Amino acid sequence: MDGRGPEVEEQAGQSVRPFEVTHRLVLGIAIPMTLGFLTTPLLGLTDTAVVGHLGQAEALAGLAIGAIIFDLIYGSLSFLRTSTTGLVAQAFGRGDLREQQAVFWRALLSAAGLGILMLALSPIILAFAPDLMTSDAGVAAVTRQYFGIRVLTSPATFANFAILGFVLGRGQGMLGLVLQIILNGTNIVLAILLGLVLDYGVAGVAWATAIAEVTAVMIGLVIISRQFSAEHRPSRVDIFDTSKLKQLFQLNADILIRSLVLNASYALLTRIGSSFGAVTLAANAVLMNIFMLSSFFLDGLAGAAEQITGRAVGARYRPSFDRMLKLTGLWSFIMAGAVGLFFIAFGTPLIHLLTTSEEVRQEAYIYLGWAAITGLTGALAFQMDGVFIGATWSREMRNMMLLSFVGYCIGLAVLVPLFGNHGLWLALNMFLLMRGFFLAAMVPRKARQSFLSAQ
Repeated sequence: MDGRGPEVEEQAGQSVRPFEVTHRLVLGIAIPMTLGFLTTPLLGLTDTAVVGHLGQAEALAGLAIGAIIFDLIYGSLSFLRTSTTGLVAQAFGRGDLREQQAVFWRALLSAAGLGILMLALSPIILAFAPDLMTSDAGVAAVTRQYFGIRVLTSPATFANFAILGFVLGRGQGMLGLVLQIILNGTNIVLAILLGLVLDYGVAGVAWATAIAEVTAVMIGLVIISRQFSAEHRPSRVDIFDTSKLKQLFQLNADILIRSLVLNASYALLTRIGSSFGAVTLAANAVLMNIFMLSSFFLDGLAGAAEQITGRAVGARYRPSFDRMLKLTGLWSFIMAGAVGLFFIAFGTPLIHLLTTSEEVRQEAYIYLGWAAITGLTGALAFQMDGVFIGATWSREMRNMMLLSFVGYCIGLAVLVPLFGNHGLWLALNMFLLMRGFFLAAMVPRKARQSFLSAQ
């Protein structure tokens, strides 16, 4: 069944909406999402290549720092996408068309608020952030130019989070892929045109991103508005329902804390790695690209877990939830294993591609195995993140992240003095394992609570 058939009345007066979870359903969401996510590093490579052709080291360094600042800010605030996915998926599972629209408008209003806040804070960020990242005045000036242009369309960036969250919450993986291709494809074409052909350099790359964000928002809003029916249009009272707004803000706050702690764990890894010298630090940076690539493949399956979990909770149908756990878990580990074998087999030429320094290459070879297995050690963590976001069990997800971070810090304190950089990578893999196992241990109890009245 597709979840839109006749409701089944339960003794408690509640209704369930049975639907079947199949391999096709899981992969139909996961594969397009994975392909969409993989367009992001392609964009980064294009921007780097465009600015690299200018032949100015300051321009390339300034672009890199500006991109890092945005990645930190937007990455931490991407909770808007995930929370929207979970809430829309639950309304989709209930067959509540009015609430689906209401969730979207709440998310869009939140996006506008975050965008305005970002614009208000931008003078402070521009004044201090570049100088904290570099002592070179020329590099800082380029960063300020890049940041000053991109920040102008912050409301559009956050609105794209809301749009993608809505689409994925409804399980429309192919539409999500199309929107990501429009966003990043437009960005790539304009970056080449404005930055290279018209010779606007870093400013051209920044304007390309800004224009692409606005273009994607306009197209996304047109597509989504056509899915809305006037019959189920929410009223202002529906949209500004106090309890629903409180739920959204609490969910966003929990996911924000979780994201900040996750970013802190990676920053700590970099900071400790720097104590081993420039060569080891550079080797770790190269190997982190392998970890990030693994995460792109696992993110698609995490997205499938988000949508199907939310749909099952909304539909109050435990069999679909249990089936989702099995299938997303199976495919997560299959994907992680395949990616791990790929990096073990082809990690050496990939390292050659990422760096021309022979001493960095030799150092990276030593620790390649640790980076290659991060997909396997992180597979359960990615799946569980999707489950907890889809079920909106955000408080527990936040708490388990904090607990895992404490364990990670203890691991660093014990393992790094004993094993050096090997200990650093071992601690990272332990951190991934702890995140997955701590969350998985809570699933039976949380599932019983969520599906209690539907049993």
